[in-house]
Amino acid sequence: MPQDQKSLQRLLEKANGLPLCPGVYIMKDKSGKVIYVGKSRKLKNRVSQYFQKGKKNFKTERMVRAAEDFDYIVCSTEIEALTLENTLIKQYSPRYNIKLKDAKSYPYIKITAEKYPRLVYTRTRGSDKARYFGPFTGTATVFTVLDLVRKSLGIPNCKRRFPQDIGKERPCMYYQMNQCCGVCTGKVSEVEYNELIRCAADILRGNISTAVGMLEEQMESFAEAERYEAAARCRDTIIALKNLNEKQHVVAAPGTEHDVFGLYTDEICSSISVMYVRDGAVTDKADYVFGASVIADSETLSSFITEHYRIRDYIPKTILLSFNLEDEDMKMITEYLSDKAGRKVTVKTPERGDLHRLCETVNDNATERARRYAADARSDESVLLDITELLRLEVLPERIEAYDVSNIGADNKVCGMVVYEDGRFNKADYRSFNIKEVKGTDDYASMREAMARRFSHLLSDESGSFSRYPDLILLDGGRGHVSCVKELAREMGIDIPIFGMVKDDFHKTRALCTESDEINIAKNKAVYMLIYRIQEEVHRFSVSKSSNAKRSTLRHSSLEKIKGIGAAKAAKLLKELGGLGGVKKASEDELAAIKGISRADAANIVEYFSLKQK
Repeated sequence: MPQDQKSLQRLLEKANGLPLCPGVYIMKDKSGKVIYVGKSRKLKNRVSQYFQKGKKNFKTERMVRAAEDFDYIVCSTEIEALTLENTLIKQYSPRYNIKLKDAKSYPYIKITAEKYPRLVYTRTRGSDKARYFGPFTGTATVFTVLDLVRKSLGIPNCKRRFPQDIGKERPCMYYQMNQCCGVCTGKVSEVEYNELIRCAADILRGNISTAVGMLEEQMESFAEAERYEAAARCRDTIIALKNLNEKQHVVAAPGTEHDVFGLYTDEICSSISVMYVRDGAVTDKADYVFGASVIADSETLSSFITEHYRIRDYIPKTILLSFNLEDEDMKMITEYLSDKAGRKVTVKTPERGDLHRLCETVNDNATERARRYAADARSDESVLLDITELLRLEVLPERIEAYDVSNIGADNKVCGMVVYEDGRFNKADYRSFNIKEVKGTDDYASMREAMARRFSHLLSDESGSFSRYPDLILLDGGRGHVSCVKELAREMGIDIPIFGMVKDDFHKTRALCTESDEINIAKNKAVYMLIYRIQEEVHRFSVSKSSNAKRSTLRHSSLEKIKGIGAAKAAKLLKELGGLGGVKKASEDELAAIKGISRADAANIVEYFSLKQK
């Protein structure tokens, strides 16, 4: 609801009372929900600008109109404000801020801290002494890079551990194919191998020419020492690396090292592209697209850049931007990145020459990514508009949650929740509810129990995606399910549109329903296909969760009910006797012969299953 002048004047007066010092401000809507978090070197100047008369971009104007109040936190330095801002954005997930996914979602390449280090894929950054490279944009990129580095340098990809496994087995076929240096043969010294690892680290940083130079020096040294086999290995590695370098997309002179940021923004979305240039070649790129509500101004972009590097160990000496930032924000991120890198980092927007053209190339990537997003969004929005009209909703259902109860026996009841948001299934927001209170297989009561727990999260003060209100709730079931959940929603003061997804006799989607009526969706193919996909996905998810619960029960629960049998003994019994059936058939002597199972345990097991059969 647009604010009147009186409300704006009130907020302006509050903003004018802020101190002229670094800090973070937190915008809230009329319900008290955080909608935007920002930082500034001078709080009073930055926050008061929002409520003064003057032209603002449409996204900022929308945020200001939604703001009913704000809080602020004073910081001692600009860097402290920047760090706190990123922390609060993660905590509250404000609608108008640019948000990056959590660091644990990104893949890395790890060089282990062993005598003979290995190159491995990981999503977990430990506090060990290993070296981590990345994060990379996806697993496909990681495995491609790993494969190229391993094959180019001949680094082993087997499960053998060195030096303890040297000479124990004959070399594998990768050694015969010249794709492994053959540490297991004993012909590669620890020094030679660690030189290869040094080369791998250089390549992973994008410095292929450095690795080639080092290998050339090593090859000459081996040749002078008449170690011709080692010199030949160096020669072959140099050839492989030069071939690898030729395959890369060269955009700058050798030795050039930049990260380049491009930006495109309009009313539909904002798109940021990042290109990583190492030794003059593009080694990786990343695209980030944000919806219509996200503000892409100097403040949010500077926060994006600092958060982008927070999870990265390596920062190049020069970062190029295709867009301008305010002096305050440019100074802040330069100081932050220099401090993190331990040396001077230059952040600049080139206005001419080769670097400017490089920025334009990355801008073109951002523009193309935004174009594809807009095309997909128009298609998705068209379907959502049809659903809005068909169901007579008040708002476009940008976030749809669907629920399905799956029963495998009376003891394994699970309600699955899937989320369809921004034109895709948001698997990070999927949840499952184990039904604990309902006895038997009462679907209505099970759905009510699960939805009661879901609604309680909406009413709590917690933050994060699980506290976000859906625009539409779909239940896999008929009128009875809808009636049951709507009654619960009224009792808890929840006002969200709720409909059932009805299936025909062949278990296929037929219609949507309220407590009393069915709504035919077959005439609109796009709507039907979307509802069908949602119903199939929530059914798949809930069945998978209940199946996992059943498997766990079959493997352990029955045995763990027996006196003296815990999880460890149950696992031992199942392994030794080939499953639960083997345990049931085993005699007392056979059970007692298993290490860790006492005669008393064996007697209890036999007695338990004898009573179960009666």
